[in-house]
Formats: sequence, C-alpha cells, structure tokens
Amino acid sequence: MKSLQSSAPGQSDLFCIQQTYDYFVDFWQRTILFWDVMRQRSNNYYQHNAMSVPHVLHFETELLLDGRKLERPVNYSLVRIKPPEGTTLNFKKRPFVIVDPRAGHGPGIGGFKTDSEIGMAMCAGHPCYFIEFSPDPVPGQTIEDITKAEAIFLEKVIELHPNADGKPCVIGNCQAGWAVLMLAAIRPELFGPVIIAGSPLSYWAGIEGKNPMRYSAGLLGGSWLTALTSDLGNGKFDGAHLVGNFENLNPANTFWTKNYNLWANIDTEEKRFLEFETWWGGHINLNAEEIQWIVDQLFIGNRLATAEIVTTDRIRIDLRNIRSPIVCFCSMGDNITPPQQALGWIVDLYENDEDLLACNQTIVYAVHENIGHLGIFVSGEVARKEHEEFASNIDLIDILPPGLYEAVMIPKTADTANPDLVVGDWITRFERRTLDDIRSIVQPNTENELHFAAVRRVSEINLSLYRTFFQPFVHTFSNEQIAALLRKTNSVTLPFELFSDRNYVMQQVAILAEQVRKYRLPCSPSNPFSTTQAIISEEMIAMLNNWRDWRDKLTEQIFMDIYSNPLLHALVGLRASNESPRRRPGIEPGRAEFIRDSIAGIKTRIADGGLTEAAIRSIIYIDMKETGVDERKFEALRRMRAHKKDINLAKFKNLIREQYLTILFDRDAALAAIPTMIFANSDDRGEIFNMIKKIVSAAGEPTGERGERLLQIKKLFH
Repeated sequence: MKSLQSSAPGQSDLFCIQQTYDYFVDFWQRTILFWDVMRQRSNNYYQHNAMSVPHVLHFETELLLDGRKLERPVNYSLVRIKPPEGTTLNFKKRPFVIVDPRAGHGPGIGGFKTDSEIGMAMCAGHPCYFIEFSPDPVPGQTIEDITKAEAIFLEKVIELHPNADGKPCVIGNCQAGWAVLMLAAIRPELFGPVIIAGSPLSYWAGIEGKNPMRYSAGLLGGSWLTALTSDLGNGKFDGAHLVGNFENLNPANTFWTKNYNLWANIDTEEKRFLEFETWWGGHINLNAEEIQWIVDQLFIGNRLATAEIVTTDRIRIDLRNIRSPIVCFCSMGDNITPPQQALGWIVDLYENDEDLLACNQTIVYAVHENIGHLGIFVSGEVARKEHEEFASNIDLIDILPPGLYEAVMIPKTADTANPDLVVGDWITRFERRTLDDIRSIVQPNTENELHFAAVRRVSEINLSLYRTFFQPFVHTFSNEQIAALLRKTNSVTLPFELFSDRNYVMQQVAILAEQVRKYRLPCSPSNPFSTTQAIISEEMIAMLNNWRDWRDKLTEQIFMDIYSNPLLHALVGLRASNESPRRRPGIEPGRAEFIRDSIAGIKTRIADGGLTEAAIRSIIYIDMKETGVDERKFEALRRMRAHKKDINLAKFKNLIREQYLTILFDRDAALAAIPTMIFANSDDRGEIFNMIKKIVSAAGEPTGERGERLLQIKKLFH
C-alpha cells in the first residue's frame, strides 16, 4: 500500500501538470487569434486603400476645395473638421490648419484620436481644417504645384474667417514641416504661427554614433537609386520603400516587439494594433519628379537651410523671410528626426543673435526627453500636454518679441501664484535662449559637412551617369504591369497579400479563431511558463538591438572611410579647409537697407503714442531682465487688451514688437519719452499704472532689479 502511495502523483506534480496544460492551451489560442488579427489587418489594408481619399481621421470632415480641379491639379484637398458633439468653437479665434506628412503613409495621423493636435485645438475653441491627399499623385504634379495649391487652401481659410483674431496657425507634421515653411517663406502674409513637429530641416546634422540614417544616401551612391526605383515603378515611387526604411531603423520593434506585444496581450491589444496599422499600412505613391526633387534638394542636397533653392518662378526660398513665429517641436528619443536635424537650420541661417533680431524673427523650440518620432503626432500624453499648451497659448506665441525661446512647461500646483490666469494643468513659460544654446544641441562640425558635401557631389555624378547610360534601357521594359508586380512583392506590402482572405488558408484561420473566442482560456500571469516567455522576449530584443548597434557602427565606419578620403574630396572638387564646404546665406543689400531704415524709423517714433504704448513699453522694460515670458502675464495682458476694443491682435502684436525694439535700440530715450506720452491722459495714469503692476506681478511679486524698475516706472506715471 505504501509503495502505491509513493508512486502516485503528489499535489505539486498535479499543479505543475495543470500549469503546463493551461499555458499550452493559452499559447495555441493566442497564436490562432494572432494570425486572425493579421488576417483582419490585411483585409483592412484593401478596404482602406479602396477609399477615394483613405485617411484615419477620428473626426468627420467636409470637403471645401479639391486640388484636382485647380489650374495646376494636385492630389491634395482642403477639408473642414466638424467639431464633435459637445465641442463649442469660437469663430473669433484663429483657425488651425493641420498638414500631415506624405512620406510613405496616407493622411490623418494629426487627428488620429480625440487626444490629438486637432482635438486639442478644437478643445481650445479653434476652428480646424485639414489638408489631405489621395494615394496616387496627379500625373506631372510637382512639389511647387503642391505649394501653390496649399497657398490657395490657406487663402480660402482666411476668407472663411474674416473676423478671426489672427491669421491661421499651421501645423506641419514631419515631412509636411519643410513644405509648410517653404510656403511661409514665399507667402508670409498667409500665416499666423507655424508649428513644425518632428520635421527635418537640416539633413546633414547629427551626432556620430547616434544618427545612422543620414549615412544611407552616401553608401548607396546618392540619388541614382531613387531614379531607378521610380523608373521601375513606371514613373511613380512606391511609398512602401520609405516605410521600409523607417522600419529598418529599429529591427527589434519591426521583427519582434510589435508582433510579440500583440501575441502576448491578444485579448487587449487587438483594437489598438488594428487602428494604428490602418495608417501604417496605408501606403501612397509619389511622382518620380516629386521624390527626386525631395532627395536631391533636401535629403542629400540640404539646400533649404541655406537659401539655395530657387523656384521656377525665380523666387529664392529663404526661411528668414518668414514673418510669423516658428515653433519647432522635437524629441531626444526621435531616431528619424533627431533634434540636430530639427533645429540645425537655425544656426545655418543666423550667424548671431543680432541677426535673428534684425530679421524680426521669433523662434520657439521644445525638446521632449524620450518620446519617439511617431509619438510626437500619435501620443495622447503628448497631445494633452505639449499640443494642448501650444493651442492654448498660440496668441501669446504670436506676440512674443523677436528672439529665440525655449518652451518650458511646469505643473500647476496649489502654491501657484494667480492660478486663475493659468489655462489647463501646466504653466507654460517661454525662456529666452541664445544661438549658443542651439549650437550645444546641434554641435555643428565643418569636417562633418565636408563628408556630406562629398556625398552630394558623388550623387550628382552618379545620377548623371545613370540618366545618360542606363535610364533609356530601363525605360524600354518598364510598364504598369511590372510596376504593379513590384509593388505587390515589396517586403513591406507582401504580407498583406499573403495573410488576407484572398488566401484560402487564412479563411480557415478565421473559422478557428471564432471557435477560440467562444472557449478562450487565458492562463494566469503568474504561470512560470509566462515568466519564461517574457524572459525569452527580452533576450530576443537584446539580441536584435545588439545586431542593430553593430550594423549602425559598421555603416558609420564604412561611410567615414569612404567620404573622409582627401582623394575623393579632390576628385569631386572639394578641398579641406576651416570654411564650410557649402554656401552660407548672407544678407542681401536690399534687405540690409530695409533693416537699417526700419531701425531708423523706430528711433524717430520713440515719443509717438499714448497711454497704451507707454504701458506696453513700461511692462517690457520691467521684464527686460526676465529670463522668460509666463503665460499668466499674457493672460493679464490679454484682459487689459479686452478693454481696448479698437486693438485687434495684429495691431497689438505690432505694438509690442515696436515697443520692444524701441527699448532695445535706445532705452534711455524710450523711458524719457514716457511722461510726454501720458501727459494728455493724466486722469487715467494711476489706473494704467495699477494695471501695469498687476501684469508684471502675475507670476509673483517683482523683486530685485525688476522691483527697482517697477518703482522707476511708478515715478514716471506720477
């Protein structure tokens, strides 16, 4: 009897058997459900692409202008965003116009969910518009055609809001950022503040060991491969190639993490995964002329930040012509558009801080610590903080005096002074910065530029050789049938073909998945096999990350070995020197004369104006030594402006800028003129001074030098 008992399985053995059974039932159920989700993703791909204008906007829209009906037709359209139920818009507030990137994916990521750029702007009461595009370009359309179409769209938005307090705020996401800034440089009168999120503008910038994507063109020999790919596509460039480039940056996520998270959490991740993949898999095409221009002029040529691009109308695109504030939002965790590429254009264009002031330009930047590239547009956390604060404070940004600022956001607490002047849960301050602060982020390097200048020359040579000797041959056998086959067999697109209902096997998976959902038996998270599964996943991620790091290091080393060679530099017409190997934009004689005349005009108007001008001048003088501008001061200032019905935002902005420059150019004369300016309004002087005091005290009582300046102004007003 004892021997029989000793051979019978114990409680612990039965428990282990039960855990093993539970895990493997769960394992196979999750696997079947995973493949069913992949089937749904593929079906969604075909349904989405069957739409005339596939997008992933969370909001309903109304078509206003169809770009295909313009004199120079393009595949872009302007739509009005319909506010969701319960959202009230204020049509006296400036409209927002959101432009999504045409960089391999379709439109809509800027309004992908309620907590998005569009959602936050509408929550702040702003009417919203969206510039969308269809998957296929109009034959023959160019980047310039698109720029002109977007100008017509903005003219329409301005026409629809004649009483708005300011020109439209335009948001350009990723690749749309450079397109928006190009238009703003050509037609500055159409723009209010411009927000560019995750937008590359200085393409050669980066830090060795961290930004490997910028080496790709050099290792491929330049843009000849772009031309070949477009020729094989029968005059079109498949956006799936761009998506594949993005995915190759992070193989751990592409080949493991994304799918593993879905498989491991199949009961909760299905909806989120399918929603995002609808956008990620919605590929678009570009004309050969479009992608070639982008690669030659921007990605390899890096000509935008140095005013080297000239349109067919012989207009030089100089970003210093932009009259509206520019807000650059980037992230240290972005491996597609690192801060160096998002901010490097500033030090490319401006030699010193005085140049920035002379051009009457306001630039604001914000650097997130860790969010990834897509998180800048997709993350609800970012939308509820950064985008909400930018939308709420867009008028403050618009009236900031010329200069460079960093947007700093601190939480509102119970100890916050004047909390009624704060909109939302964060206090936004715009801290003054210098070009040296930008240089510390960008770390410009002449030797680095010499390498990429060599890439540009090599690219031009190889492209010329391809067009002369090989392109005619490729054109003889390229046709739409071959192009369609290549699009279907692209490594990014092929899974959609294999795992949709077009495949009989996947139809059987759908039947199995339906049965699994009826009898789903998830195992406990404490199951030891689940723990082992998580450990294996972590090891797989580490292995793929190590491979990526090795690949990136090798890529950089090969690039440096080739393009640091003095012989190559000599062969392509470059020479090593301490000077930058590319053009630096100087100030044209006409613009220099304009700046001198503007300064002289300001000095002659020092004593012009009345109480309003004197009050604004006094506030600026008191806060001149402040390191930043607090949103609470602006709110108090806005309430002061509310009493002056005859001053709209544009006039108010000009008043602030002129008074700022008056103090900057001749402080003593500006202060001495205040008694003369307020002499005719002696009855209101006390009330105006109290208002001045309230505004400068909005973020806390003035102390130190600010307190002394407040007393100095008090004497001038009494």
